[in-house]
Order: sequence, then C-alpha cells, then structure tokens
Amino acid sequence: MKARGKFIKLWAYASIAVIISLIVFLFGFIFYHGYRAISWDFLTQAPKGTILGTEGGIWPAIAGSIWFTGTAVVLGGIPAIASAIYIVFYCNNRKVSVLFHSIIQSIAGIPSIMLGLFSYSFFVRTLGLGRCILSGAIALALMILPFIEVRAEKAFLEIPKKTLQSSYALGCSKQYTIRKIVLPCCRGELVSCLILGGCYAMGATAPLIFTGAVAYASAPESILRPAMALPMHLYLLVAQGQPSLPAAYGTAFVMMVILLVSSLVATIYSRRSVNKWKKS
Repeated sequence: MKARGKFIKLWAYASIAVIISLIVFLFGFIFYHGYRAISWDFLTQAPKGTILGTEGGIWPAIAGSIWFTGTAVVLGGIPAIASAIYIVFYCNNRKVSVLFHSIIQSIAGIPSIMLGLFSYSFFVRTLGLGRCILSGAIALALMILPFIEVRAEKAFLEIPKKTLQSSYALGCSKQYTIRKIVLPCCRGELVSCLILGGCYAMGATAPLIFTGAVAYASAPESILRPAMALPMHLYLLVAQGQPSLPAAYGTAFVMMVILLVSSLVATIYSRRSVNKWKKS
C-alpha cells in the first residue's frame, strides 16, 4: 500500500510538472515568434495595408473582443445565475430538476460552430439583426450559459443548510435570504465564474465567423454594428500564411496575456472573498 501511495503521489507531481512545463513552453514559443511584432503602435493602431497584419495594429480587435465578451457575459450570466437560484431554492419537483439539468448538459455539448450557425439563421437573418456585436454575443452567451450555471449552482449548494434554516427561523422570506445572505456569501464564486465565462467566450472563433466579426472595422461604438475580434483576426492572419505570421504570433500572445490576467484576477478575487463559514 505504501508503494502504491508513493507511486500515486509521484504520478501527481509528474503530471503537475508536465502541465506547467507545457504552459511555459507554449507562452515562450509564441512570445519568441511574436515579440518583434508587439509594440505600442501594434496595440493602439488599427490594421492597415492591402494584406491584413502587415501594417498597423490590433486595437479594434482588442476593443471588439471586449464588447463581444462583455455583452455575452451579461446576456448569458443573468439567466444562468437566475436559473441556478431557481433550481437550488425554488424547484421542489425532481422531474423538473432532472429535465433542466438534461437541457443544460445538452446545450453544453453543442459544438460552438452549431451555435454560430443557429444565431446566423435566426438572429441575423430571420429577426433581421444583421451581422453585429449583438448577434455574435448571443451566440457566445448560449455557449457560456451552461458553464456559468453549473458553477453558480455548485456555489449555492455549498452554503450550509443551517445558515438558511436560521434565516427562515427568524422570519426572513426566501427572497430576503437570497438577497442578503446567499448572494453576498457567493459573491466571490459568482464573479469568478462570470470572469472565467468571459475568458471562455473571448477565445471562441466559430460563433463569430457567421454572426458579427469582420476583417476590417474601427473600434466599436454600438452593439448593432459588426466589429473585429481577436480570435477571428488571428484566424485570418494564420490563413494568409507567411506574410502575416509575425502579427499572428503577436496577436496570439496578446490574447493569451489578456486571458491569463483575467483568470488570475478571477482566482485572486475568489480567494479574497472566501466566505467566513468556509474559513471557520
């Protein structure tokens, strides 16, 4: 048994070392091939020239990704958290709960490109929204909704039942308990899952191809206009081949830094907001 325990421990350490090494190698490889393209002008100017990526920068793509991601987090996060509250605190029917979880799991299993095609067919064409940030954000919201809902539901279930029962025993309504106890207690986890959901959305290319991302556009000013996006811009740069590869590596590194910083912020905020009942 001791030998088996040592082997499992060694396996765990080796796995962690391999994962960290792969992440460091990935960042190092991309930075080595793209650092020459990264400059202040690269980060603040719009793309120029007949061949995308050979002149100018990626600022409109950065701004567009922020607009796409922010809108998607709002559209997907609000119903996801509301659904988690309903399932945990209001749903008393097991069949409804099982059906709801089956639907969430089914949505989570849909390929992102299928969500993009659905949004193009329904929102872009049928509803006449056209190719715009809103259409793309809806596709991204559908993609991240299960991601946020599952984590929000897990956070709500971790609240001790004694805390909720004490609130009810004092005569507090369920709505008051959720507003004053549940949401403040889970604030760190909820903000964290929203940020991580945004990171998930920011890296998606397929839903944006059909709905709202374009090759050339200025920094967005309205969600009803199309915009550039970092993953779409990177896809186009790689597709063009050798002339645009330095800019492609630079764009990839910038996007990876944004995602890494966002993930670190989510982790730090979640740990700083650890509930008092978890510390005790």
